This record gives sequence, structure tokens and C-alpha cells, in this order.
Amino acid sequence: MRNATPSQSPLTRALSLEVARVTEAAAVAAARWRGKGDEAAADRAAAEAMRRELASLPVRGRVVIGEGDREETPLLFIGEEIGAPDGLAADIAVDPLEGSTICAKAQPNALTVLAIAEGGTLLKAPDIYMDKIAIGPGFAPDLVHLDFAPAKNLARLAEAKGVPVAALTACILDRPRHARLIAEVRAAGASVQLIGDGDIAGVIQACEPAETGIDIYMGLGGAPEGVLAAAALRCIGGRMQGRLSPQNEGERRMAADLGVKDIARVYTAEEMASGDVIFAATGVTDGALLDGVRIGETHVETHTLIMRGATGTIRWVRTKHRKTAKFAV
Repeated sequence: MRNATPSQSPLTRALSLEVARVTEAAAVAAARWRGKGDEAAADRAAAEAMRRELASLPVRGRVVIGEGDREETPLLFIGEEIGAPDGLAADIAVDPLEGSTICAKAQPNALTVLAIAEGGTLLKAPDIYMDKIAIGPGFAPDLVHLDFAPAKNLARLAEAKGVPVAALTACILDRPRHARLIAEVRAAGASVQLIGDGDIAGVIQACEPAETGIDIYMGLGGAPEGVLAAAALRCIGGRMQGRLSPQNEGERRMAADLGVKDIARVYTAEEMASGDVIFAATGVTDGALLDGVRIGETHVETHTLIMRGATGTIRWVRTKHRKTAKFAV
């Protein structure tokens, strides 16, 4: 596991803005489909725009978190090589449209997300469930743990914060599989904020409790999204654990094919994203983390979060794009 300093890292400051341009283009493309009820079209538009912009980056990138394997998708598939053949070797993790359903319904918190890391430093996670828990920075590494009961995690976090459990709010995906977890959190005395989709944003929000009111993220979500969330935490701080949760033998084989030897292993954020990383997310619809794409008569406005692990830099960027073929909505 490496913690590169800016001088040691092959990633550059200038690359951060290039990465942001990728998520901005994808967000504008997805915004064409807001509220139109077509999830597949929204996701496809975002993926096509992201793929096109990634091809122009000065990196020799390999997709390690993507839209599926080569048999499932024609672009941004796991293992696809994108960019300049003589560029910097890099791992690429993408979620062209986190929240395709909420985009199709014009509901809050749809994002386009991208992480670029030093080659060989991002966990190759299969497209299965991952059990996750995340809290903000400044706490002991073992303060909360996936092996602890929800009530114990909440009690330990409350004690560390110097507040009663009743003052805590947990962010949990609103899914039937979480009925027991939600009941246990409420029985412990904490509040629950349910989200319909977008657990990358949910994890990030747990790291900014003063701004978001979220103290902890808990529950099962996608493993690829878990790696992207870990990449974000490497930039902003915070504690996170993830454990793969295959639901059948086929999913166990998927994990084994990617080199997972211990399916019960608990990964930290530092193990899921072990080197320097640049993370960018652009809002498609308005949400707690980012504003959505704004469409004017002559310009399109985007709101983007850009972060880098080696420096801990966090930038919130509002950009006005003149309406062109790329940024026409």
C-alpha cells in the first residue's frame, strides 16, 4: 500500500481539470434524458460521452471498474484500454451515470463519476454486492467495523463524537434488503436518512457531517461503486470498510476470476484505492452533494467536485460551457 506525495506521484495537477471535463461532458449528455423515463438511453448517452472524452486524455488507461465485461457492453468494459498508447499507465474507474433511474425520473442525486489512479492501485471488484460502512475523518481505524452490530457501531461513534446516539443520522439505501438494518438503527435511537439510489454520494456525505447531517453510511450496495467511493475517501479522508457479498455461486466465480482469494476479507479504503487518485463527479440532477446541469439560452452550466489523494485538494467548480455540439442539450 502506497501513499504517494505530489512529487512522487505520476499524476499531475493539470490532469485534474482534464478529468473534470470528462464527467462534465457525460453529465450534459445524460441531462438530455432527465425525466424522460428511459434509463437505458440516459446511461448510454453518458457512457458514450465519457468514452469519447477519456480517449483524449494523456494516459494509457485500463478500465478496472466499468459498465460490465466485454460481452455485456461495447464501451467502457472492464479491461478496455483508453487514451494515448505512450501515456501514463493508469487505472480507470467509471460510473457514467450513478442513478440512471433517478435521472430518468428527474429525482435528486444523479451523478457522473470518474476516478483515475496510478496503474495497479484500484481494487478489481466484480459487479456484485458489497457490504459497506463509512464515517468521517479523525477517528481510529477500528472505531466502527462490519463485524459489529449496528447498535455497537452507533454507540462507539456517538461516544467518539461526544454526543448521544439519538444525535446521529445514518444514510442507508431504501431497499427491502435493508429492512432489518433500518429497524436496528432506529431501535438503537439513531435517525435514518433513506436514499433511493446513489451510494457513492451517500458515502461522501458521511465524511462531511457538518455540511450534510449524515454521520455514518451503512448497508449493501454495488461493489464497483464501493471502489469509487473508496477513491473519493482517499482524497477527503474518512474511514470506510467494504466486504464482497456474493449472492450465489456464479457471483463467487466472478470474484475468483478477478483474483479474489478470500471472499470474506474486509477491505479498507486504503486497500481498495492504494495509490494517488484523482476523483471527479458532476451533478446531473440537483442533489445534496452537487447541483444538476443548468440549461440557458446560450450556455450550459455544470457543477463538479474534483479531488486528489496526494494533496487532499478539494475543488468545487462551476463552469459555463458555450452551447456547442458537445454541450448542446
